[in-house]
Amino acid sequence: MKQALTIAGSDSGGGAGIQADIKTIEANGVFAISVITAVTAQNTVEVRGAVDLPLDIIRCQMDAVFDDFDIAAAKTGMLSSTGVVETVCDVLVRRAFTQLVVDPVMISKSGYRLLKDEAIDCIKSRLLPLALVVTPNLHEASLLAGFPIRSDEEMREAAEAIGGMGPRNVVVKGGHSAWSRGVDVFFDGRECRQLDPLAVYDRTVHGTGCTFSAAITARLALGEPLLEAVRNAKRYTTQVIAHQLEIGHGHGPGHHFYFITPEDAAKD
Repeated sequence: MKQALTIAGSDSGGGAGIQADIKTIEANGVFAISVITAVTAQNTVEVRGAVDLPLDIIRCQMDAVFDDFDIAAAKTGMLSSTGVVETVCDVLVRRAFTQLVVDPVMISKSGYRLLKDEAIDCIKSRLLPLALVVTPNLHEASLLAGFPIRSDEEMREAAEAIGGMGPRNVVVKGGHSAWSRGVDVFFDGRECRQLDPLAVYDRTVHGTGCTFSAAITARLALGEPLLEAVRNAKRYTTQVIAHQLEIGHGHGPGHHFYFITPEDAAKD
């Protein structure tokens, strides 16, 4: 069974972060391995607090899993400080790891800052050059590129600008755009192509960014070429959104195992 690693923060609400990553990777037929960088206190309504794990524990987790597992692909999520970014990058460089998906998590849906301002430059200078692909949403792409994004053309300009920072590929996600909702832009270092939505739902779902990047990671671990992995991740994420769970009092999470019923799980 192929194995994939997520390096991210924990979500006590279960809809995003490490929890969403593990569900997504396993739902796509890959064994999920995790390195926790931070613990957050959150639910579907808000993030109430967050604390980073000690850097030596983060480093120890990474070395433990790399020493034992055959990791075919990995992703990063919440890396909230310069110290955490540098620690993760140091291990990835030492391990000469190249199949990396970077989800540059910066802010929660409720508005809680998950990335310190001082760490943005470190993300640009150290983490992005290690990425096979980086998957910012519009807010994250705007902060990375350094200008507001208000059109499809500016999405393409942002993808190219971020591509100049070192990642081999960029996906700027347009899930919440006011002009072409659900349209993403894929930049491969040479040209941009538009990835049209499979369906558009009038709802806000908790954890979709984590789910999308984790699905790409799983599909890469299965051996799919990157663009195919991105397209299949978009298909999967669309279904997770379509089957949103009506639980909690805020933005409900997606249903990562929408294709399995309790009866299926109980079969011999």
